[in-house]
Amino acid sequence: MNKRFVCSRADIPANGMIQREAEGGLNLLVVNAGNDYFAYQALCPHQDVPLCEGLFDGAVLTCHQHLWQWDIRTGAAMGLAEAPLESFPVEIDGDSIYVVSQGALNAATLFTGISDATLAAITALAKKEERPAGSICYDFGDPADDFFVLESGRVEFLLGRDERSSPAGFMLRKGEVFGWAALLENQPQRIARATCLEPSQLLRINGKQTLELLERDPAAGYLVMRRLSELIARYLTSSGSR
Repeated sequence: MNKRFVCSRADIPANGMIQREAEGGLNLLVVNAGNDYFAYQALCPHQDVPLCEGLFDGAVLTCHQHLWQWDIRTGAAMGLAEAPLESFPVEIDGDSIYVVSQGALNAATLFTGISDATLAAITALAKKEERPAGSICYDFGDPADDFFVLESGRVEFLLGRDERSSPAGFMLRKGEVFGWAALLENQPQRIARATCLEPSQLLRINGKQTLELLERDPAAGYLVMRRLSELIARYLTSSGSR
């Protein structure tokens, strides 16, 4: 884990918020609520609106653009919001505020709650990739052998079949999984294109080897498959509603 300086507590208004760039270029929204401080992604997960321009009443953050809302203490989505905020653990040292970055797999909801041994085995399969803006992670018809976990950057999707295609209508945040056809049976080819909109860091993990690990740990396999079905339903519903 990396500890990064963000700002001083004096920089943040009481029960207010500011946008700051942490050491290493990480853009954050830093919020004060009473005696507590929180750090989240700087941009709305909907359409990249700066969250510091939104409204904050000391408990709920509201994006002014489309009125998505979040619980400031947890980052959980409320009301119209369809996605939570990516949070960063905060550490206070005197008047200084730091954030502690965690690995993408540890942040991945798909793997939350599985045994440490199985998570470590999946982590051992992961291969890091750095991709420039505009690069295609996979395209229509490519073999669906691997899935990906986003460490940093932004990825956009185009869904399609045959000659029809359309934007998927969603972006990803750190720890989210994409290319999940690699974890499904009878899905040998991609039906989407995934493109990096900015320089991005990814973890590439072989789907077949991951499934073999999950078969050895049925409790972990059940959790992952249940979350995977929820993830697919959420994204396909989000795409179909736009």
